[in-house]
Amino acid sequence: MHCPFCDHDDTQVVETRESDEGDVIRRRRRCLKCDKRFTTYERVEVALPALVKRDGRRDEFDPDKLRASMMLALRKRPVGMEQIDAAQERILRKLQSSGLREVPSTRVGEMVMRELKRLDKVAYVRFASVYRSFEDVDEFRQLIQDI
Repeated sequence: MHCPFCDHDDTQVVETRESDEGDVIRRRRRCLKCDKRFTTYERVEVALPALVKRDGRRDEFDPDKLRASMMLALRKRPVGMEQIDAAQERILRKLQSSGLREVPSTRVGEMVMRELKRLDKVAYVRFASVYRSFEDVDEFRQLIQDI
């Protein structure tokens, strides 16, 4: 493993932990050249289904885009990174275990909204207001009344 600070290729594993679910291994490492520490994660990589956009285009699923959209909705909200990571993992696990080769982007959007609703109501409203493209105030009001 290369050090992200000095690019030296010799590092030492200082600590290893398995996640509660047993699907991720977290390793603390120390560079033997610059002595800085960093964390790596190991997980099984399973192919995610392709996304089918609303206009019919197919796109490769990008977990970073999923995370970015969640982070944007949760900006300045009192939600910890561990909770966000766990929510993202639940979504990815559902997609992987579905066995589908393609999934509509609307389905992924609904999954994100369910997770955000569990984490933070304000983030849920933020995401839903953009995702659902409300045409008028009454639709927005109905969403708020539903929660």
